Amino acid sequence: MASRNDVATSPGAGTTGRDSARVEISGLTKRFLTPAGEVFTALQDVSFTVEPGQFCAVVGPTGCGKSTTLSMVSGLDRPSEGSVKVGGREVNGVTDGVSFMFQSDALLPWKTVLGNVLMGPVFRRVPKQQAQASARDWLRRVGLTGFEDRYPHQLSGGMRKRVAMAAALINEPRILIMDEPFGALDVQTKAIMSTELLGLWEQIRPSVIFITHDLDEAVALADRVVVMTSSPGSVKAVFDIDLPRPRGSVQEIRFQPRFIELQHQIWDSLREEVERAYARTAGGTA
Repeated sequence: MASRNDVATSPGAGTTGRDSARVEISGLTKRFLTPAGEVFTALQDVSFTVEPGQFCAVVGPTGCGKSTTLSMVSGLDRPSEGSVKVGGREVNGVTDGVSFMFQSDALLPWKTVLGNVLMGPVFRRVPKQQAQASARDWLRRVGLTGFEDRYPHQLSGGMRKRVAMAAALINEPRILIMDEPFGALDVQTKAIMSTELLGLWEQIRPSVIFITHDLDEAVALADRVVVMTSSPGSVKAVFDIDLPRPRGSVQEIRFQPRFIELQHQIWDSLREEVERAYARTAGGTA
C-alpha cells in the first residue's frame, strides 16, 4: 500500500530497548553553496520514519539526495532545516550504535580479513580474546572460515563484501546504514549477497536504511520502500512491502506474483522522477 508524503510519528522518546533504534526524519532540508556562490537545495522537506527493526529501502533518481540523507542520520552532516532523531533524541553529532556499509567495501588493505573485522571491537575496547572469538564467529556466519589471514587484495569482490558485512554487524548495531553496498557486484553475486544479508539481518534485526538504484533489490529486501523525487529530493510516496518473512532466496522472490505487482506499483511512481532527472542531466527541460 502506498501513501503520499507519508510521515510516521513516534509514540515516545524512549532511548532504551527497541525504541532506541527508531529513526525519525522530519522536514529535512539541506542546502549547499556551489563553487559559483549560488545556493543549491539538495533536499526539501523530507519526512519519513524507520521503525525499530524495520528494513527501509530508499530509491530515487541519481542526485536526489539519498546519500545526503544518510549523512545526516549518521551525524556526519547537519540539516539546514528540519531534524533527524534517533531513539527520540535529535542527532547533533556522530550517532552511537550505527554501522555503515558503502558501495566501496572500505577495508584497510594492510590489515588481514580478521584484522578488518576486529576493528569495531578493538575501538570499543572489547577484551582481545573475546573480540577474536566474536570476529571468527562472524567470519563463520558469512562463510569465510579459513580466510582469516588473507588480505583484501587476495579476495574476490563478493568475498570483500562478506568481510564488510561481518565488520558492520559484529558490533550488533541498533541501526545499519547501507549506501548501495552491492552496486558494484555482478547480478549473480548481488543476488547471493542480498540473500545472505537477509539471513544475517534476521539474526540481530537492526533498523536498516538501505540506499539503492535497483528497484528489484529494494522490493526483495525491504519492509518499506521510500520513493524520492528528482532534485531537490523530497518524499514522493512510501510503499509497505507485505511479502512474508523469512523470504529465502532473493532470486526466487522475484518470480512471486505479489513481488511483480509491488515492483510495477513502485516503478509507476519512480519512472517520472527518473525521466525528469535524465532530461535535466541530458540538457533537456525537466
